Amino acid sequence: MSERYDCTDPANRTLGIDSAAAAVRRGEVVVLPTDTVYGIGCDAFDGNAVADVLAAKGRGRDMPPPVLIPTARTAQGLATQVPDYAQRLMERFWPGPLTLVLKSHTSLHWDLGETNGTVALRVPANEIALELLGEIGPMAVTSANTTGDPAARTVEDAVEMLGDAVSVYLDGGPASDGEASTIIDCTGEAPVTLRLGALAQEVIDAALEPDPDPDHDAQTDDEQTDDEQTDDEQTDADAVDETDAPSAAAPADAPEPVTEPATMGEWRDVSDVTEQPRRTDDPAPTP
Repeated sequence: MSERYDCTDPANRTLGIDSAAAAVRRGEVVVLPTDTVYGIGCDAFDGNAVADVLAAKGRGRDMPPPVLIPTARTAQGLATQVPDYAQRLMERFWPGPLTLVLKSHTSLHWDLGETNGTVALRVPANEIALELLGEIGPMAVTSANTTGDPAARTVEDAVEMLGDAVSVYLDGGPASDGEASTIIDCTGEAPVTLRLGALAQEVIDAALEPDPDPDHDAQTDDEQTDDEQTDDEQTDADAVDETDAPSAAAPADAPEPVTEPATMGEWRDVSDVTEQPRRTDDPAPTP
């Protein structure tokens, strides 16, 4: 028999988090709210529990679940060869609706499915989810629905689809508009957008744009006026020399935007709203 806790009530929230954490430690499956939609998840290091999550959804190992983590620092223990641009994206958008595909540490004893040596990580901007993650650590979490159905935006939706396959349901009230997270492949020299979602491409590009030269001082209006004086206005040798006024440096080019998002490959995010079966010709994330 599944347990359900109304986590909008502070007293029940504490009981719910404790109950869900205990269930996860026992190798069971729970449903939790996120900043996008509801997710179904388990201990990321419990292969049997991960298999139960996939079975509850009616999905195979070729569609491994992403991993939700409590802080960006946790990513350092799960991923290797994290590029600088990925660090910038973490600093700018975590917690939030951004999933980053990174190379997984080969020493980790986990089995998420057919990941080709990668892991999709995200820090959700939801207090209930973060509390549970703080108790448990990394959790394999995917959208709380049966494959082919819309993702659950209320706990009632999740209960209707998943029933007793879930031990504990944490009710955090209606989810947001349910827009999927943006997914970025960070396994190469440059970021590749696998799916556009809550974060638009121009927002990603702006976050990756190099900072302007901090040593460069902008021209003042007076300096620009001096620069723009004509030869007729310069009456003698003591006139302002054009070279005295600094020139504005051209901003560095921003990363080339992705004009057509690549296919997602095997990864599916916790915030998938409508899931489609993976085509056999879909490329897997670059290992």
